[in-house]
Amino acid sequence: MRHMRRSDFRSIFICALVAAPTVLIAQVNQDPIATVEGQPIYDQDLLAVAGGQLIDLRNQEYRVKTEALETLIRARLLEAEAKKKGVSSDKLLKKEIDSKVHEPSDDEARAFYLAAQNQVTLPFEIVKPQVRQLLRNAEIQQARKEYEASLRAKADISILLQPPSVEVAYDAGRIKGNANARVTIIEFADFQCPFCQRAEATLKALLDKYKGRVKLAYLDFPLTEIHGQAEIAAEAARCAGEQSKFWEYHDSLFADQSRLDEASLIGRARDLHLDEGAFRSCLVGGKFQQDIRANREQGTKAGVIGTPAFFINGVFLGGALPQAEFERIIDGRLMQPGGAAPSANGVPDRVWGR
Repeated sequence: MRHMRRSDFRSIFICALVAAPTVLIAQVNQDPIATVEGQPIYDQDLLAVAGGQLIDLRNQEYRVKTEALETLIRARLLEAEAKKKGVSSDKLLKKEIDSKVHEPSDDEARAFYLAAQNQVTLPFEIVKPQVRQLLRNAEIQQARKEYEASLRAKADISILLQPPSVEVAYDAGRIKGNANARVTIIEFADFQCPFCQRAEATLKALLDKYKGRVKLAYLDFPLTEIHGQAEIAAEAARCAGEQSKFWEYHDSLFADQSRLDEASLIGRARDLHLDEGAFRSCLVGGKFQQDIRANREQGTKAGVIGTPAFFINGVFLGGALPQAEFERIIDGRLMQPGGAAPSANGVPDRVWGR
């Protein structure tokens, strides 16, 4: 096995982006932020230089705004309810919640003490008042949350804050699902990346659940720094696409990522009953190398740094995340009036963003 450079470890880490969801991308700015010899530079162009840092910053901005919005909504709901009853919000909570929370018994306090005994050195009788107060405070906090949730369930609330989004063009020839679906999942992937393989089951489940309303578009992002056969595998899939079997070949590659050498790739074409001569000529001739590299360049400009990476109507998710993370964004986009309908050439009719 060859020596691994520091960049190899970095790329492995990038491929393994499976942490908390990154619900954010670039905010599309239609005005240039600079000009050089008459040539404009746009906000989106910065992603190609500092994509990762900008994504982190905008992630943080969206997260802070979301948390602040939730705090304000809770406060407004309490104020409205308190106004109906002619009291302050603080008095409302004390009357409706705090006064109804029972005092923990000695048995409850002792059970809690015993469960945390490894962290406490003082005898139970000495810390009993503090334990009982701790338990009561916890119950009050939980009861307040449930009360606020009940107020929210009865209120007319519209959340208009949306994660910023970016326009990403896709290949109309590599779409799975209804071409006119309102929601498009654009995937940047690497056929040798294990996390891309892991995401396949999630994508299939999403297409089944939202049949007719969601489509999947595939773009190449081979991490050639660590996956030496990813680019030729991407070429092979495109060559199969010339014979209208891109998705069958795509599925074959992810079903077995261990056989990606040229001979094995040609063998897969034979198994799928492709014209072997035409496939071999396409693969050996490197027909799609430039297109694949253009896909990766496009992904880099959109802020992609690893695989798999997804844009759901322009909203970014990075990594093999749980299905619920995709559904949250999909449901939000389906609820929006109009949506971003794709045009026949595979490019959105309008920018996904604000």
